[in-house]
Amino acid sequence: MKQQLWLERIAFVCLFLFLISFAITITINFRPLYWFDVHYLNILAQTTVSQEVLHKNYGLLLDFLNNPFNQTLSLPDFPMSAAGAGHFYDVKKLFMLNYAVMFLTVVPSIWLKRRLRNQQQQWRLIRPFQWGMLIPVFFGFLMAIGFDRFFVTFHEIFFSNDDWLFDPRTDPIINVLPESFFMHCFILFFVLIELFFFAFYFWGKRSLKQSVR
Repeated sequence: MKQQLWLERIAFVCLFLFLISFAITITINFRPLYWFDVHYLNILAQTTVSQEVLHKNYGLLLDFLNNPFNQTLSLPDFPMSAAGAGHFYDVKKLFMLNYAVMFLTVVPSIWLKRRLRNQQQQWRLIRPFQWGMLIPVFFGFLMAIGFDRFFVTFHEIFFSNDDWLFDPRTDPIINVLPESFFMHCFILFFVLIELFFFAFYFWGKRSLKQSVR
């Protein structure tokens, strides 16, 4: 009995981690957001390359970050310092960590979902995801207070060096990756998390209503 209880608790944690890592995966690979920001933020005004060339280089950057077998970062139209390249290698490690978490937690998440459905206990999802929906609201509030501070704190937590402080003279790539773009990425991520958490909360609520009829 205790073993089953602990398995379920671990599976609940896995479900949360899966949804978070899945939301991250969608966000970091959602290229239309960058295409939108190229126009919305007038990014082309900050560079001498054409839109087509910019799209190509952004695609090459994502291909490097996503492919564990690609260990060579090469952006033909954007020269890069050793520190700048080092930062993207650090980012790549976070990408790989995210994918590892997502793949390791998908099976326990499916197991929990099926178990709750088979036992008609979807109502147990209500309280965890009710609390979970407060997380994006909290971080959204912090972003609204000051995204600059939020952005710096994020880098201080996840990176052990200052390589993320790009110099536009040696790393012109930073001119086409403005802070506002990353703010939009965070917004998309938190919206996705809120939707995912609400979906499981709603599933639990609906099942509870059906069971009392």
